[in-house]
Amino acid sequence: MSETVEVLQRKIKSARELGSVVRMMKVLAAASIIQYERAVHSLSDYYHAVELGLSLCLQGIDSPHAKPGVVASSAKVITKAIAFGSDQGLVGQFNDTLADFVLTKLNELPGEKTIWAVGERIYARLEDAGTQQNRLYQVPNSVTAITPLVSQILIDHEDRPEKGETYLFHNRPVSAAGYEPVKQRLLPLDTEWQRNFRHIEWPTKLLPEVLGSRESTLGALIREYLFVSLFKACAESLASENASRLAAMQRAQRNIDELLDGLRAAFNQERQTSIDEELFDVVSGFEALASQHR
Repeated sequence: MSETVEVLQRKIKSARELGSVVRMMKVLAAASIIQYERAVHSLSDYYHAVELGLSLCLQGIDSPHAKPGVVASSAKVITKAIAFGSDQGLVGQFNDTLADFVLTKLNELPGEKTIWAVGERIYARLEDAGTQQNRLYQVPNSVTAITPLVSQILIDHEDRPEKGETYLFHNRPVSAAGYEPVKQRLLPLDTEWQRNFRHIEWPTKLLPEVLGSRESTLGALIREYLFVSLFKACAESLASENASRLAAMQRAQRNIDELLDGLRAAFNQERQTSIDEELFDVVSGFEALASQHR
């Protein structure tokens, strides 16, 4: 066989090996999506229970006491953005889309801004845009790693309770392989926030009673509300990241399949050409010997 056929064989072997890697990454991405979506789904019922508890505790209270994120009026007003990005590759425009969304929304808000970024890639993109950043957190690699991250963010927030608004920015899944950037106002827990929860109706006619201090119960529910909000945002971001990676792997798989089809066709054509040339040489030699014999 000719050297071209051997080269094509090596290329086909390499494409098959690459296809195996892509299929494995597709499986891992799909499994990761399932675990993060289950985490978000399991939080829905718990979040609703927290909402009901807040609605009940806010009845008859004009202003909650000891609320996280509420400081004296003399404090400096700063708008804080917590952006959940990605630390890994093969996610397409995941970080670029979120970074553009964060910058657009922050430009609509007055005053000084600061960003706490989850993920080195989103941190670098926002830093290149000239934004002020004070925190960088590592992206969790599993559901169990989300809790330590959220706890650390809450601790850091309590250590620096600037006066102003705090927003969450993250990508949220919208389809099997799609996502969209969203913004959520997390703090302060002001009159508007209280009004939204007071409008939530209790599901039954029998209203429960708050045991003990209503203010202490409200403080505990507020901490759960902040924790669940951050946990849900992080889980949705991770689900979107793996959905984007799955979509990228599906595109790569289609490209590899097309490449393999082309290589196999070229290999078969080259091998057939080589066989034809060998047959032609045999026939030519036979005719030459036959002519000499005559």
